[in-house]
Amino acid sequence: MKKVVVLGGGTGLSVLLKGLKLFPLETTAIVAVSDDGGSSGKLREEFNIPAIGDIRNVLVSLANEESLIEKLMQYRFKTTSDLNGHPIGNLILASLVDITGNTTDAVKSLSKIMNLNGKILPLTEEVPILVAHTENGEVIEGETKIRERGKKIEKLEYKNVPKVVPQVIKEIENADLVILGIGSLFTSLIPHLLIPEIKEVLKNTKAKKMYISNIMTEHGETDGFKVSDCIKAINDYIGENVIDVVVSNKEEIPKNIKERYKKEDNSEPLVIDEEEINKLNLKLIKKDFLKIIKMENKKGEINEIVRHDNLKIAFSIFSYLME
Repeated sequence: MKKVVVLGGGTGLSVLLKGLKLFPLETTAIVAVSDDGGSSGKLREEFNIPAIGDIRNVLVSLANEESLIEKLMQYRFKTTSDLNGHPIGNLILASLVDITGNTTDAVKSLSKIMNLNGKILPLTEEVPILVAHTENGEVIEGETKIRERGKKIEKLEYKNVPKVVPQVIKEIENADLVILGIGSLFTSLIPHLLIPEIKEVLKNTKAKKMYISNIMTEHGETDGFKVSDCIKAINDYIGENVIDVVVSNKEEIPKNIKERYKKEDNSEPLVIDEEEINKLNLKLIKKDFLKIIKMENKKGEINEIVRHDNLKIAFSIFSYLME
């Protein structure tokens, strides 16, 4: 059975894993833990533990009994007490970290209970702090502030470079395919590449390296970027061109949805610039991966949101591995 390791964080990672778990693959998710906002940020500050919100979402996405587990793990308290806004899953994970002594064992214990179809590892056991240097010379500390400021990032680094969980390196060494994405370029993917051991193992592993590009640009992260710009940014942080294949959506996004993204988020479709991609000697897989879902925003409005079709993209990954 082929071994697939996925590096990422945020919603995109969970979307991808929901599809991959349906195929005969040994899948391991390596989750970035630098989020300092919301429930994760509060628990991180109070208990000095890595951010666990993305880990919770990945646990749900790999669960075999997804519907009931999701309702439980994603249930948020609505109260006037300190419990307000905390998902049950975050509190369970924080409790298990205290019981087992570390995040890796906490996730392993909960994975057994939830009967996961895959493996999850935190990137580090430490509490990393992201620092962004913008093109206008501003220094922004903390993932949440980096996202909120929406400034063009010139350089990303950790305030203190954390130690990687040793098993992460072993998983990458033994993989057949390492996937970067789906996810925010600078706050979900590149945090993995800021750790020297990760960069070295990506250079030396025999595994093929795949980048899955986002469908839309993100304000403050990839404004004005094309697909090749994302790949070049990844290569810059690693120190050499390691990507073998890039997967991108070619399906046209409805005009009304494009206009709303532009107006609300200053976000546009990420252009597939084939000529530049070819210069990087990459295999390009471009297909119709678009999925439109309806989601309620913070104002209570229902909007149509752009996502990858997890089944279609997982099938393309599996087909690539079987070639």
